[in-house]
Amino acid sequence: MIDEHIPVVVVAPPGEDYKKIMSNLQEVKARGADILGIGAIGDEDLVSESDNVFLINPEVDDILAPLVYIVPLQLLSYHVSVIRKLDPDKPKNLAKCVTVE
Repeated sequence: MIDEHIPVVVVAPPGEDYKKIMSNLQEVKARGADILGIGAIGDEDLVSESDNVFLINPEVDDILAPLVYIVPLQLLSYHVSVIRKLDPDKPKNLAKCVTVE
C-alpha cells in the first residue's frame, strides 16, 4: 500500500524503540514514500533518512515527552484540514458518547 504517492509521518523520539522505528522508516523509504520525520534536535539519522523533518528539544522528562511530540501532529492535522477546506472544529462522522448515571 505504500508507494511514492503516500506521505508517511514517522515519530522517532529517543528511547528503547528508536532502532525499531528507524528500521521501519528505512523499509517505508525503500518503497518510495515521502517521509516527514518528527524527532529530537541533533538526530542526524532521522534528518538523513527523512524528506522533511520537524525537530524537538529532547530535554524533556520521559513522562512529558508524549505531550511535546503530539504538538506537531496536532498542527499538521489542523493545517491539512484547512488546506482541504474542511472545518477542523466540526470533523465529519465524529460521534460523542455520553453516559449519564
